[in-house]
Amino acid sequence: MNPNIRNFVIIAHVDHGKSTLADRLLEVTGTVEERRMKAQYLDQLDLERERGITIKMAPVRMLYKYGGADYILNLIDTPGHSDFSYEVSRALQAVEGGILLVDATQGIQAQTLANYRLAKEVGLTLIGAINKVDLFKDEKGEIRWDDDRLKQVRSELAQLLETEEENISGISGKSGWGTKELLDRVVREIPGPKENESLATRGLIFDSFYDDHKGVVASIRLINGEIDPNKDIYLAGTDTHSKIKEIGYFSPELTSLGSTGRLKAGEIGYVATGIRDPHKVKIGDTLIQSTNLSAKQVSEIQGLPGYEEARPVVFVSFYPEDNDDFELLEKGLQKLRLNDSALAIEPDQNEVLGRGFKVGFLGRLHFEITAERLRREFKVDTVNTFPSVLYRVRKNKEWLPIVKPEDLPKEYDEIQEPIISLEMLVPQDALSSVMGLQTKFRFGEMHTESLGDRVKLSTIMPLAELISDFDDQLKSATKGLASFSYRFLDYKTADILRVDILVATEIIPGLSRFLPRAEVEREARRMVESLKEHLPRQQFHQSLQASVEGRIVAREDIPAIKKQLGNFGKNGGDRTRKMKLWKKQEKGQKKLEERSTVHISPETFKELLKR
Repeated sequence: MNPNIRNFVIIAHVDHGKSTLADRLLEVTGTVEERRMKAQYLDQLDLERERGITIKMAPVRMLYKYGGADYILNLIDTPGHSDFSYEVSRALQAVEGGILLVDATQGIQAQTLANYRLAKEVGLTLIGAINKVDLFKDEKGEIRWDDDRLKQVRSELAQLLETEEENISGISGKSGWGTKELLDRVVREIPGPKENESLATRGLIFDSFYDDHKGVVASIRLINGEIDPNKDIYLAGTDTHSKIKEIGYFSPELTSLGSTGRLKAGEIGYVATGIRDPHKVKIGDTLIQSTNLSAKQVSEIQGLPGYEEARPVVFVSFYPEDNDDFELLEKGLQKLRLNDSALAIEPDQNEVLGRGFKVGFLGRLHFEITAERLRREFKVDTVNTFPSVLYRVRKNKEWLPIVKPEDLPKEYDEIQEPIISLEMLVPQDALSSVMGLQTKFRFGEMHTESLGDRVKLSTIMPLAELISDFDDQLKSATKGLASFSYRFLDYKTADILRVDILVATEIIPGLSRFLPRAEVEREARRMVESLKEHLPRQQFHQSLQASVEGRIVAREDIPAIKKQLGNFGKNGGDRTRKMKLWKKQEKGQKKLEERSTVHISPETFKELLKR
């Protein structure tokens, strides 16, 4: 095994400069030519560039000379948003160390702490770095480490990493100042990979995507041995044998090693499996190859420890706007799942919307990103239901998992909702405003801990509250200066009711919701008012109603568009004739109302998400 390999990640809170730092490292190592360089180079999705966030982890191989020796540096740039923490956890399994990056102006944030804990759990060596220190330089270009703000951030990060303040690097991802010195620390301080003994070559699949020509392409961290592109591979988790189409590195584009090259122990690269069925390649699976063993002996080789299965917490049903696009929707979801193993997909059926799929997500942003990728990358326009969480309902001593309110039994003994552990970092002067959200979002008992000029608030909260507009409300209460992280905790008995929305006396599939009893009337009123605001008028009358346990708790009406009856002369014409035409119009509107169905656009669904 090559001792001069360094596998590492950049982890941080969202918007703290991970992708910008990655850009500078690509420049320092000469991996990307200056003429080809662009901001957020490793963020290949248009959505990542538009939103300014990393959604998918991105591996890249860099060559670097240090102390007269050549090194291979395998970097994985990771997301920062809590919805994509599963991406981070997978990347951490493929490396030996990481750079924990903190914005000098914002300091340690909630996701900084969450990612730090994930890294420590797998035993990674971490290097602390503060970004944007160029904002604290004097006239001579020296960092003013005595600046109060910079001193505080440096002290907090050193305390978190249990190291001396001198060991915290200062960099500027924007200008590149200090990035070469940081890269030197990566070479010196992060340990090289260790090879495990095995009778066969083994690699951990930490990501994958689909290529029309190469089939499923698996991102691999090779643990031991070397991969020969001319030999078959075996996927332990799905008991699948396949011939290799191609192997290579991420440089950062796919760079083939040809028929004579080898992917060796300790390295990170890709294997084009040639497999066309996305179900046969699983994230966390072990890829095995051996030139000396039979197929049966290879299948008996012990697999590597994989990943704990992602636990979807938000469920949304997707239906194609055009029923003929069902297969296109199915194909799109399966391909998305290849490089997003956190997606849980199962068929669904709706009497009005037809065939579709119930999809599980790690959070609201995860859902929004996936819906947008379906539209852009696979040209599928969809109608989706209101996001829900997984409830547990006890009936006749048996617990039933319930996601869709329509599936709630008429009679049951108890309903439980999922609870999360929530951690928020808020400014001291915004503490009272955040406390004011306690009733609205059903916080549990609040625990506070002072962290310099901020307060860490710890509590529990129903998961359903998180996927409403909690993020927006928290930012509004703290002028955008708060951050939070969360994790699933347990289930708890709740007083939850099902609310149905009826338009023109018909229940609209996907608009039914579970709501706490105390919020039913207020939220039902808001929903019908919002529907009235966003639904277009039709040629027939539309009654908007919210129903709970068989009784109407809120109602609004959208009158029909009235057709002009024409010019009846200077004095308005004969009234008898007018009355006949009005009655005829009224009959026509009733027929339309009986025959017509109401279409709720995705934009209206999004508006209804807001409180």
